[in-house]
Amino acid sequence: MKVLVLGSAAGGGFPQWNCNCSNSSEARKNPKRAKPRTQSSIAVSVDNENWFLFNASPDLRQQINDNVALQPKKGIRHSPILGAFITNGDIDHIAGLLNLRESHPLSIYATKKVINILNNNSVFNVLNPEFVERREVSLNKTILLKDKNKVSTGIEVDVFPVPGKVALFLEDKNKGDNFGTDDEDTIGLKIIDSKTKKYFFYLPACAEMTEDLKNKLKNADTVFFDGTLWTDNEMLTTKVGVKKTGQRMGHMSMTGEKGSMQMFKNLGVKKKFFIHINTTNPALLEDSAERKKINEEGWEISYDGMEVNI
Repeated sequence: MKVLVLGSAAGGGFPQWNCNCSNSSEARKNPKRAKPRTQSSIAVSVDNENWFLFNASPDLRQQINDNVALQPKKGIRHSPILGAFITNGDIDHIAGLLNLRESHPLSIYATKKVINILNNNSVFNVLNPEFVERREVSLNKTILLKDKNKVSTGIEVDVFPVPGKVALFLEDKNKGDNFGTDDEDTIGLKIIDSKTKKYFFYLPACAEMTEDLKNKLKNADTVFFDGTLWTDNEMLTTKVGVKKTGQRMGHMSMTGEKGSMQMFKNLGVKKKFFIHINTTNPALLEDSAERKKINEEGWEISYDGMEVNI
């Protein structure tokens, strides 16, 4: 099974369009030191021919153009993309679905909460239901992904809830401190090759490392994990205008007593990749002290075009 990182940045990409913080400025002036990145998504294949997307970035068209594996191979119209699995309702994970119009057979998997977002926003009707099937998934279940014609993709997915937050555009201040968040808003995935049974975990958003999550991840071979912020107050200290902490946005930070690097220390995970990295995160700089620290802790920063064999 192969994992192809299509986009490794958080919402807005790197550099973010209206950001001129030191990170974003460096990405424009010196892309070798601060490698530009598109918004978070990956593609997975068990045969190097057919691919399934996990999240659909607003940058999907560019990601397809940048990766030959996802480009048409035969006939007048063709795509090796069989479908998409969406892990939450954030704009940076669903907007790319609009790039997949043009009457091509696809299957879209998501929780009922996220499927309802698509159903309740008529713009997604450009995905002709005659060709694109929306399939609800249940929490704490393992399912076999199938294409539009119900043919197995060879990929199984174990779906489980993780601490997170309702999509920003659905926040309801009348529903308390969690703004109406429930278990279906943010999910983690264990993605399994149905033939070899090899697997990896994909969690591009996670607000807290619970004991249950620790037990799931313990001794895993490969994990792609939320790398949004270096510190919880990063959006405040960089003065980019967003007056929110990482926790308020539904993301663990990399550092701190309850940060991801600390929480992973005794889990025995062999290969650890940060993904969904915000434009303000200093670990994006190739020669930064923060990048060095990450590498010393056994982590890697994912990048667009990265391939990982499972």
